[in-house]
Amino acid sequence: MDWTSLLGPEKEKPYFKELIAFVKQRRRAGIHVFPEKSDVFNAFALTPASELKVVILGQDPYHGQGQAHGLSFSVQKGVRIPPSLLNMYKELITDIPSFTMPSHGNLTPWAKQGVLLLNTVLTVEEGQAHSHKNKGWETFTNVVIQQISEQLEGVVFLLWGKPSQQKMTLIDTSKHHILTSAHPSPLSAHRGFMGCKHFSQTNNLLTKMGKAPINWQID
Repeated sequence: MDWTSLLGPEKEKPYFKELIAFVKQRRRAGIHVFPEKSDVFNAFALTPASELKVVILGQDPYHGQGQAHGLSFSVQKGVRIPPSLLNMYKELITDIPSFTMPSHGNLTPWAKQGVLLLNTVLTVEEGQAHSHKNKGWETFTNVVIQQISEQLEGVVFLLWGKPSQQKMTLIDTSKHHILTSAHPSPLSAHRGFMGCKHFSQTNNLLTKMGKAPINWQID
């Protein structure tokens, strides 16, 4: 089971070719599109479908210079930890006894353990949040979620905030687990994200299914 067999046919569809052409055209016009071309599909490159255990669903990439690198909530080393990720780290400190505050926000170690850090939109223009919304990415990432639901078993989906929770209808809950809460953004984290214990709950579910838990610590 790999992403090419799961998603290859989707990339041949007219809407997807139009989407990629649109992104290319924006880059050619001199507009800064994030993440860099080589990082757009980073989530899939770092988390093979055959090793997938957890999906953390975000919205669109960070739109500041040097931030986005193709993983939801994650930023490159040397970039200030964004507020939502900082709240995720604060929740981890209270949820996982051994967890200590990391010095950076690069979540690649999670991705390499089977955590698919998927945004519903995979590109954005500098300083323009949601600028590539409704261009076709949502169609593609909905298919990603559906294919995971249909072809795999025992995946834990972490859906934070209403936009992510709207994807629940794509997931077969007889085969998979869904944990929901408010979004970790400072605007909503106090409404149920802080104290949700989703990280320990995820590991408990993985352990019950005979899978290795995630080491959430970021060095």
